[in-house]
Amino acid sequence: MVTREGHLVRSTKWAGLSTGDVVVIDGVKERRQSWVFVAHVTNAMSGEQWIEVRGGRQGEAKGRSFRPELVYPATAKKGGRIVGQSLADAPQLPF
Repeated sequence: MVTREGHLVRSTKWAGLSTGDVVVIDGVKERRQSWVFVAHVTNAMSGEQWIEVRGGRQGEAKGRSFRPELVYPATAKKGGRIVGQSLADAPQLPF
């Protein structure tokens, strides 16, 4: 679903993800936490993009936003490191 509020365009689908799909964030602290995709947002005036997620430490449901290149599929986490490409570089689109 795509909605527009002023110059912000929000989509609940992006790079093969839908709201509620588990993602991994490539950040020192964020890599150890759990996150789910909420929306992809584009500022139509500036062209800036970001990904809204919800989660954090166990039991938390904080809303945060990250640059698209920091968002990876759940399968990218191997132990304490991330392997493969971000969803911005390699979308998980169905065939």
